[in-house]
Amino acid sequence: MRLGSGAFATICVAIEVLGVAIFLRGFFPASVKSSSRTGLQAEPPAPEPLAGASSNWTKLPLPLFSKAVIVLIDALRDDFVFGSKGARYMPFTTYLVGKGPSHSFVAEAKPPTVTMPRIKALMTGSLPGFVDVIRNLNSPALLEDNVIRQAKAAGKRMIFYGDETWVKLFPKHFVEYDGTTSFFVSDYTEVDNNVTRHLERVLKRGDWDILILHYLGLDHIGHVSGPESPLIGRKLREMDGILMKIYTALLTKERETLSPSLLVLCGDHGMSETGSHGAASAEEVRTPLVLVSSAFERKPDDIRHPTQVQQTDLAATLAIGLGFPIPKDSIGSLLFPVVERRPMREQLRFLHLNAIQLSRLLQENVPSYEKDPGFEQFVMAEKLHGNWVKLHLEEDRSGALLNLGTKVARQYLGALRTLSLALSTHVAQYDTYSMAVGTIIVLETLILLLLSIPQVLRRRAELEVPLSSPVFSLLFYLMFLVLSAIHVVVCTSAESSCYLCSLPWLAAGGVMVLVSALLCVIASAFARMVMDSTFLRKVQQSAAHPCSGWSEVGLLLLLGTVGHVLSLGASSFVEEEHQTWYFLVNTLCLALSQETCRSYFLGDDSKLQCYFHTEPGTVGATCMRQDCTACEAPKAGQASKGLPSGARGGHTRWAVLAGPWLVLACCRLLRSLNHTGVQGAHRPDLSHWLTSPSHRMELSCLAALSLLAVFLLAQRGCSPVVKVALALGLLGVFCYRAATGNLLFPWQPANRGISKGILEARFVYVFVLGILFMGTKDLLRSQVIAADFKVKTVGLWELYSGLVLLAALLLRPHNLPVLTFSLLIQTIMTKFIWKPLRHDVAEITVMHYWFGQAFFYFQGNSNNIATIDISSGFVGLDTYMEIPATFLTVFGTYVGPVLWAGHLAHFLSAEASGDSAMGRACFCYALICSVPVATYIILVTSLRYHLFIWSVFSPKLLYEGMHLLITAALCVLFTATNQTGHTSAWTKTDARN
Repeated sequence: MRLGSGAFATICVAIEVLGVAIFLRGFFPASVKSSSRTGLQAEPPAPEPLAGASSNWTKLPLPLFSKAVIVLIDALRDDFVFGSKGARYMPFTTYLVGKGPSHSFVAEAKPPTVTMPRIKALMTGSLPGFVDVIRNLNSPALLEDNVIRQAKAAGKRMIFYGDETWVKLFPKHFVEYDGTTSFFVSDYTEVDNNVTRHLERVLKRGDWDILILHYLGLDHIGHVSGPESPLIGRKLREMDGILMKIYTALLTKERETLSPSLLVLCGDHGMSETGSHGAASAEEVRTPLVLVSSAFERKPDDIRHPTQVQQTDLAATLAIGLGFPIPKDSIGSLLFPVVERRPMREQLRFLHLNAIQLSRLLQENVPSYEKDPGFEQFVMAEKLHGNWVKLHLEEDRSGALLNLGTKVARQYLGALRTLSLALSTHVAQYDTYSMAVGTIIVLETLILLLLSIPQVLRRRAELEVPLSSPVFSLLFYLMFLVLSAIHVVVCTSAESSCYLCSLPWLAAGGVMVLVSALLCVIASAFARMVMDSTFLRKVQQSAAHPCSGWSEVGLLLLLGTVGHVLSLGASSFVEEEHQTWYFLVNTLCLALSQETCRSYFLGDDSKLQCYFHTEPGTVGATCMRQDCTACEAPKAGQASKGLPSGARGGHTRWAVLAGPWLVLACCRLLRSLNHTGVQGAHRPDLSHWLTSPSHRMELSCLAALSLLAVFLLAQRGCSPVVKVALALGLLGVFCYRAATGNLLFPWQPANRGISKGILEARFVYVFVLGILFMGTKDLLRSQVIAADFKVKTVGLWELYSGLVLLAALLLRPHNLPVLTFSLLIQTIMTKFIWKPLRHDVAEITVMHYWFGQAFFYFQGNSNNIATIDISSGFVGLDTYMEIPATFLTVFGTYVGPVLWAGHLAHFLSAEASGDSAMGRACFCYALICSVPVATYIILVTSLRYHLFIWSVFSPKLLYEGMHLLITAALCVLFTATNQTGHTSAWTKTDARN
C-alpha cells in the first residue's frame, strides 16, 4: 500500500498515542488497599491485648466529640495562618492558635497537590495515585473506605456546602448539600457567598452531626492574581470572621448539651509563588491544620508551636474522635495531642486500634512484613500493652503502672510512624503488563519510522507500506497466537488486576492484532531495505560523493536532539529542562551566524551551491540526484544559486548577517521575563516586576506596544477583511484585560471597578472564529475548487493569524512580549536565514521544533504541573464547561509549539511544493517528537522506584503524553493541507536565476 510520508507519519503518531495511553494507565497505579471489601459489614474492633488476664473491653471507645465542623479553605498555605499574613488578616484564628483551646499542625500534602486527590487523602487517609490529577476534572464516586462512609453507616447526619467535588465523591451521603463548581476561577466572591449564606440557619439547628464547608475563593484569587494580590488579605479576613461565627455558635450549643464539639480548619493544598498548585514545592505541600475544641485544655503559660504531620493523619484522628472505625486503607497515624488528656487506658486503646489497622494493611501489601521495623515495634508495643492491662486490672496503683503506660505510648507512637512510612513507600503496585504492552507499541512505531527514513528522502516522499503480505503471513498468525496465550496466562494468574485484562476480549484482541501487525510490517520493511540492491547502490554512490557530508548546522541539530533525549534520564535535567532548550537555541543562532559569515566573506559558493541547491518542488533539498551537476563549481560569471543575487549585496547582505544575532538578543530578553524550573523560580524577574500593583501603568504600556507589534507582524499576509478583524480583536484583548483589572486605560482611574470581562472576551472570540472561518474557506477553495497556490497560502496564514489572536487573548499581559518576539523571530528567520541559505526541509522542521520548545519555557512553563495556567481555560466563560475549558487550557499552555508548527506549515506551503515538503516536514516532526517519548518511557520504567518518581519524572511523563497528542493533531493539519500540483513562485524564480 502506497502512502504519502505525511499520512504515514500521522498514522504512526496516532498509534503511538494509543501506546502511550496504555502505558500511562499501567504506570499510574492504584493505592495500596485492604483485602476486605468496603461493602461488607464492618469487622468488630480488636480487643485489648492480654497477658494472662481477661478484659471485657471489646468495643470501640466512646466518641470524644458530639459534633464536628470541618472548614476546608482551598489553597490555604501554612504561612497564611501561622505567618505574618495570619497575624495581620486572621486575628481570631491567631488567638486560637496561640492562646485558645486548640492544637495546631503543619500538614504535609503529597503530590499531586490538586483538590480531588487531597480530599481523598483527608477522608480516606490513603495516598491517591498520581493519575488523579487527570481525574480531578471529573471526579468519580469514591469506593474506598472513608470517614464519610463510616459516619453514614453509624447513622450520622451530615451537611455539606461548597466545592461540588465532595458531592461527586460522596453521592447520597449528605442529608443536605449545595455544591458549587470549583473550576470557574474568575469567581472568588459568589462561590464563597453561596456557602456562607447557609451558615446562620444551619448553626442554629441541632439536627446534624457533621458540617463540612469547602471555600474556594482563596484558590481562585491565587490562580488569577497570585499570593501577593491585595485580594488575598480581604479573603483571609472574610474566612477569619466565618471561623469566629462557627466557634461562637459551637460554644453556645455546648452549654446546652454539655458535650464538646470539634472545629477543624485545614487546607487541601497550598499555593505556589505564581498562585498555582499541583507540584511538590514547599509552598504547595505545607498546609495548616488547626483542631479547636473545649476539650483541649490549655494553661495560660502553655505555648504550643505547630508541629509537622502528614495530611493523611486527619482521617484516623477524625475516626477516633467521632467514634468510628479507622478507614481500612488509611496509612495515617493518630494525632496524639488530641487524646493526651484522656485516661491512660483510653490513650493506649486508641493507639492500639490505629496500630492494628496499619499492621494489617502492611501484611496485606508487603510480603516480608515480619521483617519490617515498624511491625517489630508494633509486636513489642502490644506485648508491653498486655502487661500494662494486666497490672491495671489487678488495680496496681504504684508508679510503675504510670511509667509503663508512658513507655507503651512511646512505643506505639514510634511503631505508628514507622508503619506509616513503610506503607507510604509501598504505596502502589504498577500494572507491568499494561506498561509492557504500551512500551512495545511505542517502540514498534518508532522503529517503523526509523526504517522509513530512506524512502522519505526520495524525491516524491512516498512510502510503500508492506501491509498486505505481513497480514497474511505465517509470522502474523504465530505472533497473534503467542500474544493471545500470554494475555490469557497473565489475566488468569495475576494476583493484581490489570487494565488490559478488564477490557472486553474484542478490544484486547484488537491490541494483540495491532502489536502483531506492527511487528510483521517492521520485519517486512527491514527485509525490503536489506534486499533492495538499488537502494544500496544509491547509498554507496552517496557515500562516495563529496556532497554527501553533513552540514555543520545539520550536525548540530542531530547532536542537540540526541543530547536532549539523553538528558531526560537525570532528575535535575528534567527539572531544569528549559536550560537545555535555551542552550540549544543559542548555540543554533551562533552556528547560523557562522554559516552566514562564511557564505558572504569566505566566498564558499561551490559548497553552498552543492548543499543548498534547490530543485523545483523542494526547499533546499540535499543533492540526492545521481548526476549531481550542482556540485560542480560555478563557471566564471555565473550567478551563484546558493544565495539569490539580490541577497548578496546592499542592505540585505547586512540584514542577513545580523539576523542570527537579533534572534539571539531576543532570546536573551525572553529568558529574563519568566524564571522557571526549580533552582531559579523564586528569583525576581521581569514578570514579578510587571505584575506588581505599583507597576500596572508600565505593564499597560508594554501590553499595548506588544499588541501593536503583533498586529504589524501578523497582518502582512492577510486579506483586508481579516486585517480589520485582527485589529479589532487585538483591541478587544486590551479591553478584556483592562476590564479584569490587569491593565489600565489612560483615561480611567486605577481604582475603578473590576469585572470578569465576559463581554469583552466574547467580543474577541467572535473575531477569532471569523478569522479562522475565512482561512478555512480560502484553504478549501484552493484545494477543492480553484487549486490556487496563492489562495492556499493566504488561507494558511489567516488560520495562523486566528491562532495568534486567540493566544493574545489567553496569555497573561506580561507574557504578550513572548508572543511578539515569537512572531518577530519567525519573520527574521524566514527573510534572512531560511530563504537566503536554502536549508533542507528536515533542518527547517527541526529548527521550528527547537524554537517551539524554547518558547514553551519562555512563557514560564516547566515540567511542574503547578505552572499550568488554568485561568486561561475560563476566559470569556460565565460557567464551567468542560470541553471548552480543557481546550483553552491546553492551547494556552502549548502556545509556543502550536504557533511554531503552524508557521512551519505556512512557510513550506509558501516556499515549496506541498506534496514533498509538507510530507517530509510532517514525517520529521513526528519522528523528532517520537524519539523522546519512546526513550522517556523506557527511562521512567527503569526509574519507577526512584526517590523523585512522583515529584519529577511523573509530571514530565504527563507533559510528554500531552505533547504527543498535540503532535498527532498537528500532523493531521499538515496532512490535510498537503496539496500537489503547484510550485512556489520562489522556486520558479530561483530556477530562472
